[in-house]
Amino acid sequence: MITKTLNNGVEMPMLGLGTYLSKDLELCQEICEKALEIGYRHIDTAQMYGNEEAVGKAVEASSVPRSEVFITTKISHKRYSDAYESVLESMKRLRTDYIDLVLLHWPFADTYKAWRDLERLYAEGAVRAIGVSNYNADRLVDLIGYNNVVPAVDQVETNLTCQQRECRKWMDTYGVAHESYAPFGQGRMDEIYEDKVLLEIASRYNKTPRQITLRFLLQEGVICIPKTVHAERLSENFDVFGFTLTEKEMEALRSFDKASPLIGNPERPERVLKALAW
Repeated sequence: MITKTLNNGVEMPMLGLGTYLSKDLELCQEICEKALEIGYRHIDTAQMYGNEEAVGKAVEASSVPRSEVFITTKISHKRYSDAYESVLESMKRLRTDYIDLVLLHWPFADTYKAWRDLERLYAEGAVRAIGVSNYNADRLVDLIGYNNVVPAVDQVETNLTCQQRECRKWMDTYGVAHESYAPFGQGRMDEIYEDKVLLEIASRYNKTPRQITLRFLLQEGVICIPKTVHAERLSENFDVFGFTLTEKEMEALRSFDKASPLIGNPERPERVLKALAW
């Protein structure tokens, strides 16, 4: 496993397991336990996913020490007014006395109140790092400008067709780590995995197009949390460390970028309304 050193010195595994839509709690716990058995050391959940308890049970049941597992959760925007208390509740569901990374899930509602609660939790040692999710460059820079702690991570939709290059420039400027969710596009870009260029690169390494996608993002310095509930895909996603793409291949994959989010665009009114109704 390779790690990313965050801006506060915390080491974060660059490949993790996402649990979005893992609502079958028994299955979620099972796949998290399997992930830890395979070698994953990073599990991402959220209050809005409703599966923090399953993640906590999996970590508790695993033979892997808690200190070796990096747990991320995200605060629902509906709890921004009492973010401090909500994180303590998440901690209980996760069966842990600290959380490695806590993110604001969306740039909606009272984000400043929520961020200052996170700063307090960070100062108290209950949280090892704090960050944001779905923050475009302008929202990120604004948050940094009016608060004390610079986010350690910005978790945004990032995949072959949405590589977040403009936002990444600002992340790099302020030392914010770039984390990808939906690295495969959540089924909205499956046709890309039939592209001749991607298939040709995959064949050179005897890998799948999705493995090439993950390898590309990792080499770009992007933390990845592909979601799956299938054991075989779990193993496939983890098998991306034994090879290195050439610069020519990296350039070819960069050309897939359309700079347009398929999912995580907080500026779209329908996305705002959907999130507020969640």
